[in-house]
Amino acid sequence: MARIRPAGAADIEAVARLSRLVRGICLPYLPCLHSPAEDLVFFRDHVFRNETVWVGGDTTIEGFCAWRPGSPGWVDHLYVHPDCHGRGLGSSLLSQAMEGQASLRLWVFQRNVQAARFYIARGFCVVERTDGRRNEEREPDMLMEWTRGCQRGGDGGLIP
Repeated sequence: MARIRPAGAADIEAVARLSRLVRGICLPYLPCLHSPAEDLVFFRDHVFRNETVWVGGDTTIEGFCAWRPGSPGWVDHLYVHPDCHGRGLGSSLLSQAMEGQASLRLWVFQRNVQAARFYIARGFCVVERTDGRRNEEREPDMLMEWTRGCQRGGDGGLIP
């Protein structure tokens, strides 16, 4: 399994590129709303300034997770290169975000069933579904939540 570590300023460009690549491959139904230069500004001026960011990979960044600790905490980004899916990197990064948190929330697009199942397998459940009017992509999504010590079973609310 790839090692994970806290991200630094030198990682911003690679994280922005990976985000764009994963969205393009795994979420091809999403509109492309921003240029690569705008992505870089977003990650530099917003994500890396306001969130905890960890990266994983052996020689290159193969995945990253960005979250805001709190009550509840929020996972805003968890992306793993498609070639690295199923190898434990996403689980390791998410576990880092869960560490010390009583609960975490995140949004996932309803069509992103692979991601929703990943989160359900780690104890998240669906607490709200939307029609997408509140997100930039205008794509139906789901609010998911994990609470430490809460055992959930079944499909986590994934199946309507």
